[in-house]
Amino acid sequence: MAISHGEFHRSARLGWLRATVLGANDGLISTASLVVGFASAHATPESILLAASAGLVAGALSMAAGEYVSVSSQADTERADIARETHELATDPVKERAELAAIYVGRGLTPALAEQVADQFMAHDALGAHARDELGITETLRARPLQAALASAAAFAVGASIPLVLVAASPVRLISPVVVCGTLVLLAGLGGIAAHLGGASIRSGAARVVLWGAVAMGCTALVGLLFGATP
Repeated sequence: MAISHGEFHRSARLGWLRATVLGANDGLISTASLVVGFASAHATPESILLAASAGLVAGALSMAAGEYVSVSSQADTERADIARETHELATDPVKERAELAAIYVGRGLTPALAEQVADQFMAHDALGAHARDELGITETLRARPLQAALASAAAFAVGASIPLVLVAASPVRLISPVVVCGTLVLLAGLGGIAAHLGGASIRSGAARVVLWGAVAMGCTALVGLLFGATP
């Protein structure tokens, strides 16, 4: 049974925060880049909206599939390691106790105290102790494929919908500047929020997201100008 110690740690957010931030950033940057590329190629507003809508659907499903497969592989590895530890505890508990005591000695405990701690953990929750201290697997950071997939897909869709709204609300001649400016402002806010939630520098978090967003939109605008239709 998990025991609450009344303290808050940001590591508890890592599972969904990573997938959510990645999905929102990807949705906003990739869809805005599509819009800017098509606009630079002198596509009609209808074509731009169609491309952006298709990008939203395809991107959200791709993010969900990618996250699910990736995190499922991590979960499979964790389960295999847990199964191996379960077998070793059942077949050679003496060796496993010695392994646990050696880990605690390596972390600074005296051999005598390490053996006492190992004895206590082996009696109370041997598998949990080995999962945590030998394998580095904890309940807080354990792989959750479905959670990661849903968070990533939903965040991508939300991020990708913003350029669509900006295109629909902008005059034809202003689509590119409106989408670029709006996207960079939103990226700065998103990067700052993500950095704050993770306990990092808000300014650095905002700056790095804005930089990569500007690079992505600049490159797709160049592609549109080089290979687009003549107005």
